[in-house]
Amino acid sequence: MAFFRSIVTAKTTAIAAAIPAAAFAVSSISSSSSQFERPSKNLKFGSISSSNPILQLSFAKNLQKTSPPSALHMETPSSNHQTSSDNGVVLPELLTEFMVDMSCQGCVNAVKSKLQTVEGVKNVDVDLDNQVVRILGSSPVKTMTEALEQTGRKARLIGQGVPDDFLISAAVAEFKGPDIFGVVRLAQVNMELTRIEANFSGMSPGKHAWSINEFGDLTRGAASTGKLYSPPLGDLVTLEVDEKGEAFYTGPKEKLRVADLIGRAIAVYATEDKTDPGLTAAVIARSAGVGENYKKICACDGTTIWEATNKL
Repeated sequence: MAFFRSIVTAKTTAIAAAIPAAAFAVSSISSSSSQFERPSKNLKFGSISSSNPILQLSFAKNLQKTSPPSALHMETPSSNHQTSSDNGVVLPELLTEFMVDMSCQGCVNAVKSKLQTVEGVKNVDVDLDNQVVRILGSSPVKTMTEALEQTGRKARLIGQGVPDDFLISAAVAEFKGPDIFGVVRLAQVNMELTRIEANFSGMSPGKHAWSINEFGDLTRGAASTGKLYSPPLGDLVTLEVDEKGEAFYTGPKEKLRVADLIGRAIAVYATEDKTDPGLTAAVIARSAGVGENYKKICACDGTTIWEATNKL
């Protein structure tokens, strides 16, 4: 009996000794897996020059959470740019995130150098490990995308808005043809101001009305989207379509709240006075805000971000 008790005691001691090691191993695996699936969002700006108090507060909170040795710093652009829309209104500043195909410090330097020459860009920060570029400024998405691609690298917009301050800070409406294609992006700057950016192609040259309408019902195209949403909030500036059938618009809209627009529609008309039933329409859907979309592979079909079409 003493022999068996000795064996049992020895086994119990060995098992007890193995438990901490196993727990440590499981903890390490869990931590490693978590880091792989959820890339770091700690993209920090070393110097912030912004007239938007909400942006200043967001950056202040983020910088307080990060210890100085791990914070990412950058050179501040030498000039203080502002970007104006077609009607001369100064565009509000936003944070915009791109996934950019980068592999080395040379890529980082090239991206920063190019973006800092773009009008309206105030600050640029790069997370090379996650291939994320974060931009503070008033430059349109279209302009920043073109600048990034001019460096010879693929770039995809992954988020826009003001972090941590709005339940829904960004939305998108996609027009997928067969004749008219386009994307409209809406980003909440503060509770009283939304910035709108739109690209269209396949339209007839001239002036066209477009608006935010009550319903996201597309069963009869624009004709089934109802009346103008909360007049005059739903009224948008007339689209000027060039000879190529393309139109681009960017500008602010006061009193418009992105959260109230989800599920409604944006309709485009053949005429400037909306006397027609409308050419096309698209439903407004929630879009990723800053720090919400670092995925590189779509879970539904395995498509990589570089294989996806760049909508804007």
